[in-house]
Amino acid sequence: MRHVIMRQVITRHSRRLIATLSFASLGLLAGCAFAPGSHMDYRSETAPIDELVNVEPITPGLLASWHAEKVDPSASNPALQEALADYEYRIGSGDVLSIIVYDHPELTNPGGTERSAAEVGNRVQADGTFFYPYIGRVTAEGKTIDEIRQELTRRLASFITEPQIEVSVAAFNAKKVYLSGEVSEPKSLPITSIPLTLVDAISQVGSANPGADWHAVYLNRNGQQEQISLYALMRNGDMTQNRLLQPGDILHVPSAENQAVAVMGQVRLPGNISLGNERMSLTDALARSGGINETSASASGIFVIRSNDPGSAKLATVYQLDVRNAAAFTLGSRFALEPQDVVYVTTAPVARWNRVISLLLPSIRLPGATAESLTDARDL
Repeated sequence: MRHVIMRQVITRHSRRLIATLSFASLGLLAGCAFAPGSHMDYRSETAPIDELVNVEPITPGLLASWHAEKVDPSASNPALQEALADYEYRIGSGDVLSIIVYDHPELTNPGGTERSAAEVGNRVQADGTFFYPYIGRVTAEGKTIDEIRQELTRRLASFITEPQIEVSVAAFNAKKVYLSGEVSEPKSLPITSIPLTLVDAISQVGSANPGADWHAVYLNRNGQQEQISLYALMRNGDMTQNRLLQPGDILHVPSAENQAVAVMGQVRLPGNISLGNERMSLTDALARSGGINETSASASGIFVIRSNDPGSAKLATVYQLDVRNAAAFTLGSRFALEPQDVVYVTTAPVARWNRVISLLLPSIRLPGATAESLTDARDL
């Protein structure tokens, strides 16, 4: 069976970079006898493949360590709880204040009772102040409601005996957060006297769209970007993912269109499998690809190629599943795939695996690439 695999068509910028890398520098000797997880000796005058990748066998110990690293969904978020307890809204320019001076209606609503507080209230000007009868300009920028009430009481006491004053915000216009991307209604949300969390913001726009990537929501704050899992927060109740939003925050929910894994090699139906927001196991991916081709596949040659972080010394980590004992498929059912993983089922010859991994490695790291057809694995 011929299996089409992917070659990279690099953008003009990336082409210059890849041109500096020869197949020799990647250790691509057709006859080299390296295989992930093996201890076979080989002779080579260039860097072997194992210098570019980390190789990890899929074992019960590996899966147990991953499970131990997971956050307990029932865990609280002490930092968030402290921020909520200390939260106090501070006035900004554009806010409209409603000021009531009891027993003095001429100061409370000089425009008459038919107009709303937002219409007749005291708007904080661009310089952070507002004008009030008798006392003139009052600085409001950066102050709390209680601080403004105390200042008005003190200054009006020179004109009114024991003034009783109530201050509130009639319209919150000064501070906003912004939601963009795959949400029902991208828009800005006001910061008010009630603290606004990430969950509150998503709820106010009607949740994320079905085509949204819930696993990688980006919070941009003061030039810094943080990745948050809305899936863990909304589906698993992981409160460590929740955040108290601050003025100027931009919350972007990306599309899930790139949430897919590629299944290649000795399977009956090679191709891309869309993950969406639900995670799929390695066994599920093999099953959706029609299963491995038992006549040509190597039982010890089921690999998952996963890109490492850009700062890592290795390009990728290769996880190897050995199913010579069929019970090992239970390990595969516990191995969760991640977007842009490459699942490859190799044939018995070791050299062919080395040639394939050498072609897949650049695609993991270099940007601006699109797929182009190549000859099948037997031509490598």
